Amino acid sequence: MAVILGIESSCDETAASVCRDGWILSNVIASQKVHELYGGVVPELASRAHLESIVPVVELALQKAELPLEEVDAFAFTQAPGLIGALLVGTEFSKSLSLAMGKPLIAVHHMQAHVLANTIQIWGKDTPIPSFPFLCLTVSGGHTQIVLCKDFLTMKVIGQTLDDAAGEAFDKTAKILGLPYPGGPLIDRYAKDGNPLRFKFPEPRIEGLDFSFSGLKTSIHYFIRDETEKNPNFIQENLPDICASIQHRIVSILLIKLKLAADSTGIKDICIAGGVSANSTLRNAFRELGETEGWNTFIPEFQYCTDNAAMIAITGYYKYLEGQFESLSVTPQARAPF
Repeated sequence: MAVILGIESSCDETAASVCRDGWILSNVIASQKVHELYGGVVPELASRAHLESIVPVVELALQKAELPLEEVDAFAFTQAPGLIGALLVGTEFSKSLSLAMGKPLIAVHHMQAHVLANTIQIWGKDTPIPSFPFLCLTVSGGHTQIVLCKDFLTMKVIGQTLDDAAGEAFDKTAKILGLPYPGGPLIDRYAKDGNPLRFKFPEPRIEGLDFSFSGLKTSIHYFIRDETEKNPNFIQENLPDICASIQHRIVSILLIKLKLAADSTGIKDICIAGGVSANSTLRNAFRELGETEGWNTFIPEFQYCTDNAAMIAITGYYKYLEGQFESLSVTPQARAPF
């Protein structure tokens, strides 16, 4: 029996989760509203908010799991990648717990954890999980990758963005349209009432399994600039169609590459993960493509798509079983290879 306390603090979510024998018993997330005033995450403010939230979040996670701190067997934390000040809070807090309790310390790569969110099982629920090997399209504000997963701890990135991430394309588009932060979910909301084929945007011509979104962002910028010069009310009068058309192109870019990866590997268990996997159009299009291609498709629950500690705890659990522990000299890293 192993009880893992997972802590996530890579960006603007302070989160804690308790995992027992591979089952998630609790998952607590404290979001930071302060960044809405600035149109994006302010690193210094994020660090301060983590300092204020981490103790009550951990206490609530243990309370919901109905387990005392003394029963935790190891402490898992996000080591990389992320905002260095935010990562420091979670890292040092976890190191303090490890030292005080005399329990092992487990460092987790944030993107590996997003992939393994597809293996999360909640106590009392029967949740199907993918079989190995499986493919995972991981899409977030900072990353867009196709990952080949051979087992819980053996993964290989076989495709990735050469420039901007899909999540960044959503966020920058929202800013161009004058939508408040965070803009990605607002684009998804407005798109529900729009025509996805109304406006045409280019598809990048990138060989293999890699992605590119910088050209798409540029084309959106010039499109909005030119149309608003002709009609200053263009955005207000066409917002649902604009959002639906842009979202349609981003999703199509992602799924074209994912299908290519599935065809080239012959793998039929396919997953998506990361913050953008909460996007309703992506989720629906992914399921539809899976039915057409005969895939077994898997998508984490919404609470496990965005940054959360359950994915850190479950990854920590598998690393615990393999004895992959860290010393107290471990340090966070803003960037780190998968």
